[in-house]
Amino acid sequence: MNAAPQSVVLVTGPSGAGRTTTIHVLEDIGFETIDNIPLSLVPRLLDGLVASQPMALGIDVRNRDFSVQALLELYEKLKRDPGLSLELIYLDCAQNVLLRRYSETRRRHPLSPDTSPSEGIKQELALLEPVRDVADTLIDTTELSPHDLRDTLQDRFDVSAGAGLAVSLHSFSYKRGLPQGADMVFDCRFLTNPHWDPALRHMTGLDSEVVDYIAKDGRFDEFRTRVVEMLKFLLPAYRDEGKAHFSVAFGCTGGQHRSVAVTEIVARALAESGWRVSIRHREAERRANWRSSTLPTEQKDALV
Repeated sequence: MNAAPQSVVLVTGPSGAGRTTTIHVLEDIGFETIDNIPLSLVPRLLDGLVASQPMALGIDVRNRDFSVQALLELYEKLKRDPGLSLELIYLDCAQNVLLRRYSETRRRHPLSPDTSPSEGIKQELALLEPVRDVADTLIDTTELSPHDLRDTLQDRFDVSAGAGLAVSLHSFSYKRGLPQGADMVFDCRFLTNPHWDPALRHMTGLDSEVVDYIAKDGRFDEFRTRVVEMLKFLLPAYRDEGKAHFSVAFGCTGGQHRSVAVTEIVARALAESGWRVSIRHREAERRANWRSSTLPTEQKDALV
């Protein structure tokens, strides 16, 4: 029986986008990690490696042998190795936010140590553009705090819960754009909107009154049933293909009512079928007055 491929994650991106934080988080959740590794050492490190845990390698433009061409060639070479399961993570960030981070920490940019960090940031973003284009996973940290980045990485890469496909469900607001890394997106805006009921406007999809209101929409029951059945059909196929994580997002106008309720309901149905499921409500994380508890069990049972 052939051994499972060694899982290797390469982490790169512009300075200040969160590479070091990412490496620390991956180490905390079970990866063997090495940061700032020279590109020339990577093939020797991985040659014949048989490890019991996944590995994450941080790639930094400050390394003496770094070049974009060398990184791209290494990535293509490792991708062809049947003994490796390779993923390239690119941590992106808006230029103005990178500049703010450098200003707050008073750090010098590695590409412009004697001038304004803005020049170095521009050069680095342009330099890394070809790497960004080929990355398997793009994580934009522009609006992410270190805590948000940790949650994102744990959702996608946590290996502590054991083998198998991990499923993460997200609710979001279309006003703020699609969530990063979503493998599948469902639009819930066709359902009756509780926002227009003054008694429900201040509530969220975590409240039973809101769920009852949405469930009265004649299209809701079939929508829920079809989504759950489709995911139950697809998830085993993705698992058998070797995928370790699958992300499903549900969106509505404000990310407060419909998408939250549907996310909770679908998550409960999948969990009851034996899937390892995590939930994130993106807009809730931006509003301190939202409670973090899920739908009451009896309410979920009535709808699933």
